[in-house]
This record gives sequence, structure tokens and C-alpha cells, in this order.
Amino acid sequence: MAGGVYRLPGTLNRRTEPPHLQTPMAMKSPTRYPLLEQINVPADLRRLSIGQLRPLAAELRQFLIQSISTSGGHLASSLGTVELTIALHYVFNTPDDRLVWDIGHQCYGHKVLTGRRGAMQTIRKPDGLSGFLKREESPYDAFGAGHSSTSISAALGMAIAARQSGSNRKSVAIIGDGGMTAGMAYEALNHAGHIKTDLLVILNDNDMSISPNVGALSGHFARLLSSPAYSSLRAHGKQVLEAVPPVRELARRTEEHVKGMVVPGTLFEEMGFNYVGPIDGHDTELLTRTLTNLRDLDGPRLLHIATRKGKGYAPAEANPVSYHGVSPFDPEEGLKAPAQPAKPTYTQIFSDWLCDMAEADTRLTGITPAMREGSGLVEFSRRYPGRYFDVGIAEQHAVTLAAGMACDGLRPVVAIYSTFLQRAYDQVIHDVALQNLPVLFAIDRSGLVGADGPTHAGSYDLTYLRCLPNLHILVPADENECRQMLYTAYQLGAPAAVRYPRGSGPGVPVSREMSPIPVGKGEIRRSGQHVALLAFGSLLGPALEAGAKLDATVVNMRFVKPLDEALVQDMARSHGLLVTLEENSIMGGAGGAVSEYLAAAGIDTPVIHLGLPDQNLEHGKPEEMLAACGLDAPGIVHSVQAALDTRRF
Repeated sequence: MAGGVYRLPGTLNRRTEPPHLQTPMAMKSPTRYPLLEQINVPADLRRLSIGQLRPLAAELRQFLIQSISTSGGHLASSLGTVELTIALHYVFNTPDDRLVWDIGHQCYGHKVLTGRRGAMQTIRKPDGLSGFLKREESPYDAFGAGHSSTSISAALGMAIAARQSGSNRKSVAIIGDGGMTAGMAYEALNHAGHIKTDLLVILNDNDMSISPNVGALSGHFARLLSSPAYSSLRAHGKQVLEAVPPVRELARRTEEHVKGMVVPGTLFEEMGFNYVGPIDGHDTELLTRTLTNLRDLDGPRLLHIATRKGKGYAPAEANPVSYHGVSPFDPEEGLKAPAQPAKPTYTQIFSDWLCDMAEADTRLTGITPAMREGSGLVEFSRRYPGRYFDVGIAEQHAVTLAAGMACDGLRPVVAIYSTFLQRAYDQVIHDVALQNLPVLFAIDRSGLVGADGPTHAGSYDLTYLRCLPNLHILVPADENECRQMLYTAYQLGAPAAVRYPRGSGPGVPVSREMSPIPVGKGEIRRSGQHVALLAFGSLLGPALEAGAKLDATVVNMRFVKPLDEALVQDMARSHGLLVTLEENSIMGGAGGAVSEYLAAAGIDTPVIHLGLPDQNLEHGKPEEMLAACGLDAPGIVHSVQAALDTRRF
């Protein structure tokens, strides 16, 4: 494989207990967590009394604060689901019963209770635990996910499989109120309600608080609604009323109005679910008793709980956005104000350009699928609130919304992570590219993303976008080029994508003036002999370093589409070997465009392609991952020299 071999961290065999389940690591302080240290697997948890669950929750919460503040990771979401995690493993027979967590930001407590307590300091580090759920990591991780809103569909599939096999195994989906903004969640709810499968959905609503009296009322009502007596009465009542349609309709309307005054469950009831809640998601006894009742009911059920992100750690409660994903910090002091980076990030370059461009063109609108902070739209949303649209976790809607805006004269910019754009691929094809609409995709987090791992890596965007007619693809190699390419793409009046990596660039000064780059034209950055390195985007830096050692020509290609065919031909005619470089999957990527052109032109100059290999790359530091893929300067030199030695070009 060109580009070196990436060595995957060891994976665990799901047929055997993982090592950290077989022999739990001892904690530094054996008396600090007296209840938690008794729990190596959920079966240990189920031996506790209900009265011990509340102090256990306090221990687990403190453990998470200490652990995550040391290792970094997702804090606020995990703190908000401590009681729910305990109650779920207490009531359900995991791992035989399936717990499907949406995304996995809230899964750290789940990892601790399922035998990984001693390995938590390795989370998101090379060869360590994943920051998300991962089937290969533990038999308790029923479904792996890094994207939102998949849990109900997956759990429904498992429920159907249980029914088909005659098993009484339970399936539970845990989804947040943010995840419920995606259409996929409602597609799954609609299907589950239609086929009446044995499925429990837990809606974790962390955008509301419950005052004591409301919590007490809804908790009482939830216990009533989830009780076997109420369920039986409700079912028999419907059978009796079927024979008297007018009375049946009156009863239905009365039930809806009464429940509508107490719980917001009419929508879910209409979809075929038995709705219960909302209840206090931090009351372990209430959660446990309600889940026990719901476990023994049949058909689709939805439990609505209210929790608070960051629960139990005041700074995270006050600012859950800042404490969503954290680097190591002192929990006594909390997060410090981030130091001003020595170099602006690509996200900041985009943010500055967006505001400047919006000032110059009133047609510009900014769209994001629930990634205002991550994609750099905070300042834009403040300065131009009427032109800013956060559509929630609804990538498909974001793209077609942009297409509709473009149809009627607006100039939408869709700010989106590469990994999330995958979810709207049909809309990019059908609604934007096919109609040749002027939508600009500002694609952040292209290439490798480090600790977030393969679910968030932007490894495929060049591959899946390059085949689309009408779409221009621009790949900046530095900060100033990013700004000028955004301006160039915006001026095209056609579908365009500018893709840039996470973090900072090489430190090139950024010109405030915006000037277009010649469309489809690359540039020679270093002249050499025999070997030409054709760099696409972020790998120009290591290409220049490798080029100096190889005395090779280095080309900043700048455009993947349209490709600078004249420049490629010139390099092929004047060099004995071409090497393409990209932080994208080798298969179908920018290098493929070069080879396709040479083949069509009848030019037989040898080409080797360096890029991301055909395998899932696990989490780690980006620079280490690039080196493992042979995409740092020494790796490039090694691959070229090996090719020269082997093929004798």
C-alpha cells in the first residue's frame, strides 16, 4: 500500500471478555469510591439495594470529574446521565438486553460501569478507549456511533431481530432532545409505532429544568402511566370502546386533552407510542421504579426524562457548551480562558471571511446544522442574526434549505464538518449540483481529526464530491489561501466546496484584501528534477520539506476540480515520476483525478498515490496518525525512494 502502513490499535474479540473486564485495575485510593469499586460489571451493580444507588451516583459523578479532568473528553453530557446510566444497568440485564446510546457523548459513565473503570485514563489516546461507543471494545456497547439520531433505528432493528428469533431480549434507545431534531429519529419512531415492536425509547431532555412541585407531579403521573394496572386498564378499555365508536372517540379526545395538560406526549401517542413523563432524570429511585414498570410492558414505549448537562459540577452546569469536550484541567479551578493561539485556526479564517463577505454582500446567508461554535459562526450569528440559520441536527434540510435560498437570489454558505456532510449526500447531488445552484460548502475538519477518531474523520469528501458535475472543489494549503479560495468560490455563481483541516495552518500571513485565484490553476512552489510532488491542500508543507530532500519539483495543485490538466501534463512530460499527495482516501481521491487524466491523454508517466489507506484509522494525535500513514515528510521521502529503487524510473 502506497503511503506506508497504518498500524491499527489492538481490537478486542467480542466473544471473550476484554482484558479490563477480566482483571479490573486497582484505583489509587481504595477507599475513595467504596461503592463504585465494588462494581466491575453491571451484575455487581444489580446486587446493590435501591437505597445505595443515590450515593453510588455521587461517587460515579466525582469519578468522572476527576477522570475526565485528567484525560480530557466529553464531560458535561456524561455528568448529565449518571443516574440514568445507573438505573438502566440496574433494571436491564445487560449486555443481553441492548442499550443503544445516541452519539456516545454521554457514555463515559456507561464505560465505567461496564468494566472499563481502570482504563478511563486512556480514553481518546492511541491504543486506548474510544471516546464513543464501539462494538469491538466491549460486549456492552451494543451499537457504535459518532453521528447523531441513529439510536432509535438501530434499537428497532435489534428489537425486530429479537422478535424474529423468539427472544425476550429488551432493546432500549437513549436519545437526547438535540438528536430528536433530525428527521431520521422520526422516521424510526413512525416505523416502530406502526409495527408495534417491543421497544423502549428514552428521550433525555437536557434543555429544561423541573421545579420540585412539577417534578413531583410528573413523577407521580409517570409511575401511574407506567404501571401494569394502568396499561391493562387502558388496553381493555380500548377493546370495550371499539364496539361503541362515538364513545370511543370521546374517550380518545378526553385522554388527549387530559394528558396534554400534564405531559407533552400527544405527538408520541399519535405515532403509536405509550408515552410516560417527563420525570426527573436525576432521581435514581424514580428512574429505577419507572424503568422497571416500562421494562415489563409490551409494544413501543417512550420515557421522557429531564436532566441537566454538567449536573453536579457547577462550572459545567453554568456553561455546558464550554465543558462539552474538554482538555485536561484542574477541577478545583475549572477551565481557564483559552490562550490566544499563536496562529489562527482555519475555522477562525472562515469566520473572519464570512463576516467580511456578509458586510460586502447582503445576499449572503450562513447555515449550520447545530455546529455554530465548531464551524465558526458565533460572530456571524451575533452580527447578522437575521441571516444566520441553525437548523439543528438536520444536515439534509440544511443543504436543501440552501438550495431553496439560492433559487431565489440569496447566496447561502453551508458551514459543515466533512463527516456530517456525508449525511446530506443525496441533497448535494440532487438539490444543488444537478440544478447548478450557487451554494458554497465550507467544509471544516477535512482529513484526520485526532482524538475523535474514525467516526469524525473527514477522509472521503474529495472522493464523494469529485464525481459530481458542476461542482468546484478547492483545497487551500495555508491560511491566506483559505481566505482567498472562499472568496473565489463565492464569486463563481456555481456549486463549490472549500475543504480545510482542523486546527491551524503553517502560519502564512492573511491578507485582509480579498482577491480571486485563477480557477483551475495550480502553481509550482519548488523546481526540482525527475520527481514531481503534486500536493492537494494540507500536505503542501510536508511535500515542500520532502521535496528539498529529494530535489523534487513541488506543485500546489489548489483545485481538485477543475483539475489543472495543462500543469499535470507539463509535469508528466518533464519528470520521470509523479507523486500525488492528499489527506483523503486514496481510493477515488484527487490522485485518481490525475491518473484518469493521464490515461485519457495517453501519457504513461508513472504515478504513485499517497493518501489515507483503505482502513479505519483509530484515534490519536493527528501528527502521529499522518506519520503512521506515511504522510509526513520522512514518510513521503521513504515512499518515493522505495518507488525509485524498486521500479528504477
